[in-house]
Amino acid sequence: MLTGTGTALITPFTPDGKIDFPALETLVSETVSAGPDFIVAMGTTAETATMTPQEQQDVLRCIINTNSGHLPLVLGAGCNDTAALVARIRNISPDEVSAVLSVAPYYNKPSQEGLYAHFAEIAKASPVPVILYNIPSRTGVNMLPGTILRLARDFGNIAGVKEASGSMEQAMRIIKERPEGFAVYSGDDALGVPMTLMGGQGVISVLANSHPAACSAMIRHALGGRIKEALEIHYRFLDYISLLFCEGNPTGVKAAMSLMGKCCPHVRLPLVKASEGLMSYLSQALDKL
Repeated sequence: MLTGTGTALITPFTPDGKIDFPALETLVSETVSAGPDFIVAMGTTAETATMTPQEQQDVLRCIINTNSGHLPLVLGAGCNDTAALVARIRNISPDEVSAVLSVAPYYNKPSQEGLYAHFAEIAKASPVPVILYNIPSRTGVNMLPGTILRLARDFGNIAGVKEASGSMEQAMRIIKERPEGFAVYSGDDALGVPMTLMGGQGVISVLANSHPAACSAMIRHALGGRIKEALEIHYRFLDYISLLFCEGNPTGVKAAMSLMGKCCPHVRLPLVKASEGLMSYLSQALDKL
């Protein structure tokens, strides 16, 4: 079971929209040395949806080579075409990838039975553990606790869920009823500490791109029952976390990281870079931090 902080890596772009591989290498190296417990590659925050298949392969190879096995690597692999996704997952190398993070099918809006059947096929095909990803604000459908728990009980290699419904009650129901060894990660930075204190295993984090050491320390405190220390960091970063998402992800975190000199603020359409107002607020927040 992976525990702690997983950094959902951004993909740095150059001003002309190409992948900035030197910046990506630096980001991965700094992430490895800063304390997170695992890396999540090719997720939502990576803007995978606007990359070509070749770009996705090149970015993943860059991350694998730079990481050099130092941290477990979780690969984002989601699609609303079950057959196509199964074919892709079958080719994953367990020597390079520790687990798959697979988002619920988007746009199709399947029933709960359709969600179960989709992930059942993924579980049967995957050579590595599968982490479910429930984010109804993006997919249009909420994978209910009963469906998540049914999958967890029926398939031993479904190892956890990134729960980003925003419902603390839903998260608690999953934690309360889950089988032994099934991990529950917060998919929202603002809920990382509360969900961990309720019995979760940590957070898959956007914040950890810009502040990997602080985010990792915060979650480790929560996992260790050091509530005062965890909440001190949590509340220090709470307003900043809100700014990261107010104009979309990864618009906010790339803007913040550009102010920190870590990468350019550029995102790919249909996302647009942060407004001047947000840049100003982020600058003030970073000064306070």
